[in-house]
Amino acid sequence: MTEPPTVWSDYLEAAYRERAPRGTLDENGHPCMLLDGRLVMRHAMLLTLGPEYDFADYRPREGGWNPAARLEDMDAEGIDVAVLFPSIGLYVSETNDPKLLAALCRAYNDWLADYCRHAPDRLVGVALLPLLDVEESIRELERATEKLGFRGAFFRPNPYANRAIHDAAYEPLWDCAATLGVPVTVHEGLSDSMPTLGRERFSNAAMLHVLSHPFEQMAACAGLILTGVLERHPSLRVAFLESGSGWLPYWLERMDSHWETWRKVLPPLRHRPSEYFRRQCVISTEPDDDVVRAVVEYVGDDSIVWASDYPHPDAHFPGAVTKTLESMAGLSADTRRKILATNAARLYGLELPSKKARAVS
Repeated sequence: MTEPPTVWSDYLEAAYRERAPRGTLDENGHPCMLLDGRLVMRHAMLLTLGPEYDFADYRPREGGWNPAARLEDMDAEGIDVAVLFPSIGLYVSETNDPKLLAALCRAYNDWLADYCRHAPDRLVGVALLPLLDVEESIRELERATEKLGFRGAFFRPNPYANRAIHDAAYEPLWDCAATLGVPVTVHEGLSDSMPTLGRERFSNAAMLHVLSHPFEQMAACAGLILTGVLERHPSLRVAFLESGSGWLPYWLERMDSHWETWRKVLPPLRHRPSEYFRRQCVISTEPDDDVVRAVVEYVGDDSIVWASDYPHPDAHFPGAVTKTLESMAGLSADTRRKILATNAARLYGLELPSKKARAVS
């Protein structure tokens, strides 16, 4: 999504509207967002607009906030169903106020629900959760699933309130997601203030982006598997999204090796780490992910879903599906169908439109 200002002016509770995200300039006169008195999205805006912060060439896709326009673009690409994630919503977790964060998540989820009502069989919502407050996260997941029709939960892999994703405080949330039968999905952003792996090494936005997405996902993957979260919650499903897929074979092999050698100092796991991943997890591949064939060879074709990254400016549009099929050259038709359709349908509990279903983004 590309959330419009009306999310916060029309959907956010009145008591919090003055503290909601709004456009501003940083100390260097560069565009960013102001959230509750804190500058956010400085790195994100740099990578969106380029080092010159040139709005002249920036043409955001209308489908990011207009469902009718999105459906037109989906039809042009050959995409039947889109599972939707935020853009500005990636950064609301920069606030350290649990009540504000919970209100921002409710507003975003309510707006997204109205967006999806334009075509509920094709536009699928995933709930933004306020992990600063675990009980509030559970209430919001239940509300979004049971009342808004959403098909999963979304949050960042970074620590919230200095709690890693595998912290024991989240055990009730994993129970809730497993009971509801919806996946938890992990999607990184480029944070200005949340703890982010690599931040102490680099200040350059592009270098931080290189590290933050895969490194935070790798840490989250290790935490959920090696600390026994997936062991304790065998029906919980987890998706690691928008960080590329090439890191996964190496990471699973490394975790397996450490489990074999050092299992006496690790929490008790009945299976190899890679087995938990294959049983309960998926990773996303994108149009320019040319290593996907190696991932299929090592992990199998049941653990990969496809993401278009639409409507972000670095996404392949038009041509996402065409570029993806080029990257998947050499894979069987059955494997391509799993990655482009049936794996996502199984993950989110979707009904595919027909036996000739096209991509799920």
